[in-house]
Amino acid sequence: MKTTVTEVDPTELDDTVSQDDDSSAGSDEQKERTFGPKVKLTVEVDEETFDEAIDQAFRKIAQEVRIPGFRKGKVPRPVLESHIGGEYARAQALEDAIPGYYADAVRAESIDVIAAPELSLTAGEQSGQICFEAVVETRPTVSLSGYGDLEVEIPSPVPSDEEVQEQIDAQRRQSAELVDVERPASSGDQVSIDIQGTVDGEPLPGLTADDYLYAVGSGGIVEEVDNELEGASAGDELSFTAGHPVQEDVSIDFAIKVHAVKEEVLPELTDEWVEENTEHDSVENLRSETSQRMKMMRIFQANAAMRENTATALAELVEDSIPDSMVNGEMSEQLQQLAMRLQGQGMNLETWMQMTGQDPETFTEELRDAAERSAKVDLALRYVATNEAIEVDEDDLDEELERMAEQFQTSPNELRQQIEDQGDGLGPVKAEIGKRKALEWLASEVQLVDENGDPIDRKDLELPDLAESDSEEDSDADTVDNAEESHEEDPEKDQE
Repeated sequence: MKTTVTEVDPTELDDTVSQDDDSSAGSDEQKERTFGPKVKLTVEVDEETFDEAIDQAFRKIAQEVRIPGFRKGKVPRPVLESHIGGEYARAQALEDAIPGYYADAVRAESIDVIAAPELSLTAGEQSGQICFEAVVETRPTVSLSGYGDLEVEIPSPVPSDEEVQEQIDAQRRQSAELVDVERPASSGDQVSIDIQGTVDGEPLPGLTADDYLYAVGSGGIVEEVDNELEGASAGDELSFTAGHPVQEDVSIDFAIKVHAVKEEVLPELTDEWVEENTEHDSVENLRSETSQRMKMMRIFQANAAMRENTATALAELVEDSIPDSMVNGEMSEQLQQLAMRLQGQGMNLETWMQMTGQDPETFTEELRDAAERSAKVDLALRYVATNEAIEVDEDDLDEELERMAEQFQTSPNELRQQIEDQGDGLGPVKAEIGKRKALEWLASEVQLVDENGDPIDRKDLELPDLAESDSEEDSDADTVDNAEESHEEDPEKDQE
């Protein structure tokens, strides 16, 4: 099989095909389609090779016809040719074999295809060698500038003293007491109220209660309830109207009587309280463990945000138009992943959209925006990998194949053979590895700042050595989950 690849002149293509389906209802505006660069593959298949496809076609036909004196599927090719001729089998062979020849040509020439080809048979329909052309859209390349000076915002990996105290206070609130106070209610207070919500004079189920304890500022009902209760005192009677939280053009009339304003009083933070109400024996140990746990969580969050936000910032540097085929492909993949996740939760996409209150038009628009951003990240990372000469060696490939083989429950060698013989070969796998390495490199080079714009020390993104800290502070052994195991007295293990 011989393949010739030639670039297609963009001026020869109609790049402004109207997308009637994408036009909004009642709008005369039509979106112009965007294409990636196209190439034409001219593929020639000799008669000997194609004869194998014809033989396969005859075997297929033999399963479908009955000829007296022969069992079904056992009719020899010469007998079939004498009964039905060779034209039918040749047509069947062309239909079955050309897609395979095209895939072989794409794999052999390492063509990075992003859309279905336009196939046309140019020779061999009746006899002789087969020749066909495939015009196919390929992945474009983009040019970036400024990725070496990116500044990326991530959450601070180091919790502040105030945040640590807030976590401890959350535990203290579990033992808090409510005390009546002679002052107006403020956010965080509890109020004892009689509440009645009606629509056109009819009480609403769930909005009528006496001596109901409500947390001001919690947003548990509607925003107007919190606004009215903040600043209210015991004995106040409130009447107001608010919009229905679910039904449009429906108003709820509220009548609320405030019986008492209660302040949450936290227990004193002492070693005695800590020992009685937590797994720790002192305030110092509780504060240390809370800080360490928050820092571990923050480090994971910050590292994940660093990669994600770096990719997003990189995508914003892409000024080129993204081919519709790439965007549509990303949309299809994201939609499929969402459907699989929802299926695992026992629901379909329609039910999920109803539960989340999303309309199809907004959902599709958001999905398209996310898909376009993902496509830009793909092209940008490929550019960085090429521009920075980031290589994918055999060790990288072997490691990825081992990971994939474990996922598909097969051996790396069998998986490699399947990938090489089918689809686009190992090229896409290597490209994904290269993109991942490019993102890792870029994430290590960008300037990191927190929410306030202050620089972040990369040392704070490293996970602490828990084993080392355990050996230094035996008294704090209960601050890590595996402390008991790490503090067993085992001389042999210590020597190891």
